[in-house]
Amino acid sequence: MIETLAASFQIFATIDNVAVVFIGVVIGCIVGAIPGMTATMGVALTLPFTFHLAPVTGILLLLGVYKGGIYGGSIPAILIKTPGTPAAACTVIDGFPLAQKGQANKALHMALYSSCVADFISNISLIFFTGFIASFALKFGPPEFFTLILFSLTIIAGVAGDNLARGLISACFGLLLATVGLDLIYGTERMIFGEAELMGGLKFIPVLIGLFAIPEIIDHYTRKYESHKPFVGLSQEGVTMSEWKRCFKSIIRGSLIGVVMGAIPGIGGAPSAFLSYSEAKRTSKNAANFGKGELEGVAASEAGNNGVCGSTMIPLLALGVPGDVITAVILGAFMIHGLRPGPILFEQNLTLIYAIFMGIMLSSFFLLFVGMAGIRLFARISNVPNSFLYPAVLVLCVFGGYAVGNTMFDILIMFIMGLVGYFMLKFDIPAAPFLIAFILGPLLEDSFRQALQLSRGDFSIFIRNPICWGFLALTVVSIILVIRRNLKIQKDKNLANLLLE
Repeated sequence: MIETLAASFQIFATIDNVAVVFIGVVIGCIVGAIPGMTATMGVALTLPFTFHLAPVTGILLLLGVYKGGIYGGSIPAILIKTPGTPAAACTVIDGFPLAQKGQANKALHMALYSSCVADFISNISLIFFTGFIASFALKFGPPEFFTLILFSLTIIAGVAGDNLARGLISACFGLLLATVGLDLIYGTERMIFGEAELMGGLKFIPVLIGLFAIPEIIDHYTRKYESHKPFVGLSQEGVTMSEWKRCFKSIIRGSLIGVVMGAIPGIGGAPSAFLSYSEAKRTSKNAANFGKGELEGVAASEAGNNGVCGSTMIPLLALGVPGDVITAVILGAFMIHGLRPGPILFEQNLTLIYAIFMGIMLSSFFLLFVGMAGIRLFARISNVPNSFLYPAVLVLCVFGGYAVGNTMFDILIMFIMGLVGYFMLKFDIPAAPFLIAFILGPLLEDSFRQALQLSRGDFSIFIRNPICWGFLALTVVSIILVIRRNLKIQKDKNLANLLLE
């Protein structure tokens, strides 16, 4: 074992490998900070540059871009309410209100610390628990996926705000729009209205940008001639030790949620972030402040989405099955260099695997260094006058919406969703439940129908093993807790009204 580690260190410990990890993290942070330029896009655009590199060097470059990109998405999410990546959509909920209070610097620091801790824990899990977690993820079929996603949908209640009914309306609308396109099983058209561009469904990035960024721009210009509150100066204060201690439990829990969710192929960072956020809100003493600028909300969401970064590599390396779209691109890099991930790779190229593990661990420290160096610059965006900031954000939105499919139709969808988002903003309908339902809706439908096809219509397939039973039990418990919380809120409101009278 010691000889293997020594050989792996010799492979890894070169200037080229250390440099590409650092360069990859920098590129990833920049790409993630540009709305629409997702981490997936960054990794895909970097892939051609790895063709002539050594296998370890090329793969580490892509992993650096991946990790930097997931963190980088939190920067515009906090500063301009425009998630740089889908995984950062949850960070908007509390990150942007903090920036509006002049605490952008604090929010950015907490996002960075949470990301680095979660990334480190995820890397540790990749190194030590690859076999165990991969074998657990391998047991997931359509029924297990259905019960998992059903449980995940209970997150909606946690991010619905004070009005659960409006949150459910938002979620139902998200589920409805998730059905647009071709039925994946029968190939029938659903709500495309004769428009061929809609056959592939609504693309996530234009919907995401339209839902969060465009409404803020519209709202700014509709209120342009109204009286505005004076700008709150940007505080240079970072995260205090007491705030760090208060958020630490949510960071660890969110990291572990990300590890488990990331190890299950197809889930991704956005559902993990929302689940982590929901659990943090449910257990926090400051639950009433979530959605209004709560630092713990930023910590939980960033821990959740960065916790998946290392664990998505678990099914890839152990089973040869990509954990998400980004690891599918990284799988391509393995194949280009003549390597086939899976059990055989561990038998034939164990030194190479350990060399990659060493680079992955180093990436967490580089992420902290690059983030600390860039925060002071990023935080200055909050000081840019609105007359310059909003037009620049609009340009970035159009660029991001177009970059996904290189079609003007996506920009049209983005602006339509912007109008929908503005309507939701004016009527105090939360956007987060819509987004969760839009993400999880297709996964829920496909797994449900595939399970029924496997069982020939027998619903008992959804209670076929302890995994299904476990997720169904968690769903029931979660619903009971939601009902109890809403009854308590209503009781407190009634009591407050009686006291006022």
